[in-house]
Amino acid sequence: MARILAVDPGEKYLGIAISDPTGTLARPLTVLRHRSKAQDVEAILELARAYRVASIVVGQATDAQGRPTTLQARRAANLARALRGRSGLPVVLWDESFTTQDTLSIWNLVRRRRRRQDRPDASAAAMLLQSYLDAQQAASRTSEAWT
Repeated sequence: MARILAVDPGEKYLGIAISDPTGTLARPLTVLRHRSKAQDVEAILELARAYRVASIVVGQATDAQGRPTTLQARRAANLARALRGRSGLPVVLWDESFTTQDTLSIWNLVRRRRRRQDRPDASAAAMLLQSYLDAQQAASRTSEAWT
């Protein structure tokens, strides 16, 4: 397995996370300031090249039927489509509902240790990526059980 890059897109910032080379563990990587879709795509692809990723996961909030829930979710789908078109890499949309809220809850517990300018966006991307990695591993174990 190879590294996977995750993007948690927001209105002002894009949280970026990366997996370890085995595709088992996610960690926060960086936060990019949103510029334009074209500039965001180029910045993400620069990181993808630098870390030699095999695929990209883009967070998208969805409802119970798996449909995009907000304008921001539709923007995530457009970002994923642009990344696919420019990179040739597999780009997966993954439900990121509540990752930012969950991250903020954790951050509030440790706020005294954090500097004010730190942003939770990359940590939210890591939660998103870990959710994806765990689901892939569970699916792999299930398919191995059937063979």
